This record gives sequence, C-alpha cells and structure tokens, in this order.
Amino acid sequence: MTRDTGTTLLGGPDGDAGDAGDAGVLFQDWRSPRRSRVRAVVLGLTACLLVLLAVPVGTLIYLERRIEGNLSRVDAFGGLENRPQRATGPAAEAQNILLIGTDRRSPVPTTGTAAAAPSWAPGDQRSDALMLVHVDADRQGASVISLPRDSWVDIPGYGEAKLNAAFSYGGPSLTVATVERLTGVRVDHLAIVDWAGFVELTDAVGGVELSIAEPTYDPDRKIAWSAGRHSLTGEEALAYVRQRKGLPGGDLDRVRRQQAFMRAVAESMFRTTRGDTGQALKIVDKVTRHVTVDQGWSTLAMSRLVLSLRDLSMADVDFFTAPVEGLGRVGDQSVVHLNRTDGAQMWAEVRADHVDRWTAAHKSELTRDVVR
Repeated sequence: MTRDTGTTLLGGPDGDAGDAGDAGVLFQDWRSPRRSRVRAVVLGLTACLLVLLAVPVGTLIYLERRIEGNLSRVDAFGGLENRPQRATGPAAEAQNILLIGTDRRSPVPTTGTAAAAPSWAPGDQRSDALMLVHVDADRQGASVISLPRDSWVDIPGYGEAKLNAAFSYGGPSLTVATVERLTGVRVDHLAIVDWAGFVELTDAVGGVELSIAEPTYDPDRKIAWSAGRHSLTGEEALAYVRQRKGLPGGDLDRVRRQQAFMRAVAESMFRTTRGDTGQALKIVDKVTRHVTVDQGWSTLAMSRLVLSLRDLSMADVDFFTAPVEGLGRVGDQSVVHLNRTDGAQMWAEVRADHVDRWTAAHKSELTRDVVR
C-alpha cells in the first residue's frame, strides 16, 4: 500500500511543579548494561536504524558485530503482566517499536555505552518524547505515532498522571506497561536515547535543514525563530524541538516539530552517506554508542528488519499524533486530554495492521512538511 506523506522525536523537560513526585520502584531497575543502494530511509524506527538504512546491504553482516559492541541493553519486558495479546494471522508479521527520548538533566550521556551517569533514577527523569513506530506486516508502509508527553493517562500502580511520569516512576518497564494499557498494542521492541544522543545524531549527519512556517519566540531559552529555512547544529535542533512556550498549540506543536526533525535528519543522513560506506559506518559507530535497546532485540533481528524494508520510500511513511480532545489543566498541571473514542478506533487499526485505513480517512491529521 502506498501511503500519503505526512511528518515527530525528541524534546525537553517542561514539567510543571510537582510533576515527578516521589517514586518508588514497582518495576525493575534497568541500569544494564539502515541502498545496496537502499532506495529510501525509514524514519523514526530508532536512531540506530535511521543510520543503518543508509548502509549498503552487503555491509550489514559486518555491522552486526560492530553494533553489538556499541549498544547498551535493558530488560524492559521482564516481569510485565497482563500484556496485550500478539496479533494473529497476517498481522502477526507487523512490528511495533516504542521510541523514548528522555529528559534527564545530566551533563554527561545517560544512554548507550557512552553513558557516564546512571540511565535512570526514580523521580529524576521523565520521558520527553514517546513514539510508537508501526511497521506494516507486508513492509510496504510504516507509521510514526506520537503520544504527547503531557497526555493524562492511567499509569499502572500509580493512578492518573501525565504519560511522561511513567518513566520517572518505573523506567522503561513501566513506560511500556502504560503505553500497552493505553493502546492495547503489544510493544515488540524498545529504543531509548537521551539529549547527548540527540545532539550526536544531528551533528553526525552534518546538521539538519528545517523550515519554520511562522516566527516564534521561545521565552525559556530567549530564542527568536524566524520563518523560513534554517540550518541547525545538534544543539540548535535540540532547542528547536524542546520549545513549547510561545507555540499556539503548546505540546502538540512541539510534537509536530519533533516529527519535522525526524524527516530532516533522514534527508540529511541520506545526503551525507549516499555512496560513502565509510562515512555511513562512522555515523553508525557514533550514534549507536548513545542508544539503549531492549535485551531481546538482537542485531541480527535489526538487520533482517532493515533488509525487509529496502523497497520502502519516504512516501510510504506517515507521521501523526494520537487523537487529542483538547488541552486543559489538572490541578496545577497543564495536560493533554486524549480523544478516547477516536483513539480506540485508531489503535484497533494498528492492532489489525490496517493503519492505512485510518490515515486515508484522516489525511488532514497527518503532520505536514513545514510546521510552526
């Protein structure tokens, strides 16, 4: 199926006072340690796969060994109970990958083998970007579905809170459990990257080119963004995707910025590595040092997934956000209220591997190439 192009990744901490709270650990501490001419790039699978997609197919066997030595792993699924059932029939071949961008305020990396600080500490760190990447069973399409960090949801064992609090309370395991309860979609794999990895990914591909639809001002960072085309370094791109204040749609506009960034990274990476295997390998080596993946996701499985996506084009990848009812407040917290009715319909299509039916009926909700 050919999908309509729409266009979401990492952001920053804007939690309200009292967001994190004191967190006991219900879930286990996880501090463990992409044309032989691929025609296009699959956006948003993970920072690692974004790079792998630009690497000639014949190089993947070598990369299995190289990447294995770089990646940090976490047991994100052990001990989880009452998980959604795996899809059956043709839909069973689909893949659902949860991508987490974290916002821990650390001067050194906290994910990947480059980590020089603990990956997670209770109450000290929230997820700043959450995206569920659905890869169609026939490998003819993929979807990157953003879950706003301020979504007011039920967190197992803690009650109602912002979605990003799950990472603070119980790390990746509780985040997976929360997303699965909210969506009814079984998560197959997980990838986590922190701010250092975000900057490294951007700079490794020579920066990114982004278009901004209208002027905005970020009062927190005192940055005025003019309308038009911008060339951004990693630090500048981080500031761009972290802004929320000064944007009419708040957290929802930030989500769109994250998606626009993902597209820009893919374009920059493909331009930088086209025909240059050596450069692609250098980028892989740098980026994978900042990525943490689930314990069960072998480099062989990653390579097989990449190979199965070799005929995918960017027009086959849709970016959109989970249906939203509106913005509001709960106590002193600004929150996002999800549209449960529309969301239930959308997630049912994801589980059935028919996301194309949802996007065909909601074209106006796909993220555009140029955002605020």
